[in-house]
Amino acid sequence: MSAGALLKWDLPLLDRVLTRQPVKRAKRSSRLVLISCSATKRPDGARMPAIERYDGPLWQTLRTADPNGTLAQVAFLSAHYGFRSASTPIADYDARLTRDLADAMIAGGMTTRWPRPRLASMPDTVGAHPGVEIAGLYHAAGEPLRDIALVGGALYLEVMRAFLVGFREMGCIAADATVTEINGPIGFMRRDLRRWLHSDPTRPQTR
Repeated sequence: MSAGALLKWDLPLLDRVLTRQPVKRAKRSSRLVLISCSATKRPDGARMPAIERYDGPLWQTLRTADPNGTLAQVAFLSAHYGFRSASTPIADYDARLTRDLADAMIAGGMTTRWPRPRLASMPDTVGAHPGVEIAGLYHAAGEPLRDIALVGGALYLEVMRAFLVGFREMGCIAADATVTEINGPIGFMRRDLRRWLHSDPTRPQTR
């Protein structure tokens, strides 16, 4: 199934993301960390990039292990914002991923905007499609993403796995991409995230 078929409600925007002219800048990593949001956030009335807003232990480890953002691209899964690049400016908020909400995200697939609109009469006024967000990460890498780490609790991982199916169908994630799941006690998760970031299989090996 093509990206256009999956995102028929937002085809013009997706076309702009996938076909815009290249600019002179370094390609981003073809590795992706997809990490759950954090209940602990830096308090600030203004919007700030998610990579700076979230301040739980895993996000602290992520910033420490990859301070320049060169080892992997980063995206997050949020009960409020859905799937987004970690560079997305977000407000401070409080929302918890429930079973019902996880089911709604999975059912919504690539074409449902998050956050959801408050008014049914204005369905396209807020939020972003997961498909458009992954297309931006794919474009930044210049190739399908090939090494994926899913980091979070069991309910978050369930939604992440479902989204990977759609991302593969779009061609934004390689069909043979390596997928690593990081879950468990927080100390082990911090260790495993750091190890994953520093064990890039695409990096040339030195002798």
